[in-house]
Amino acid sequence: RGIMVQRVTYRRRKSFHTKSNIVRKVRTPGGKLVVQYVGKRGKRPTCGEYGCDRPLSGIKAVRPKELSRLSKRQKTVTRPYGGAKCGKCVRTRIVRAFLIEEQKIVKKVLKAQANAKPEK
Repeated sequence: RGIMVQRVTYRRRKSFHTKSNIVRKVRTPGGKLVVQYVGKRGKRPTCGEYGCDRPLSGIKAVRPKELSRLSKRQKTVTRPYGGAKCGKCVRTRIVRAFLIEEQKIVKKVLKAQANAKPEK
């Protein structure tokens, strides 16, 4: 003879085994077997730069509703564009801006040299 297993029932109205209705059996301190609903896993946020799909490091992977319950420290990184773009993309942006500014200065210097030459 087999032992009788204690049966459990869903606590919500949905009676289908779907992604949003996954349960885990848990025994309470009172010895009762009940079901606990397992929430969906959160996805790690990805970089917002076009063509870069790297996950952002240092940011918790939670469902959108849970983001409101997290502190600011867990949702961002202390850096320009922290929590929106990855470090690699921010670095390339900074370097690109610097090189563009350098190019402008070089153009200005060359123009000044060209204007100074005809006087000789």
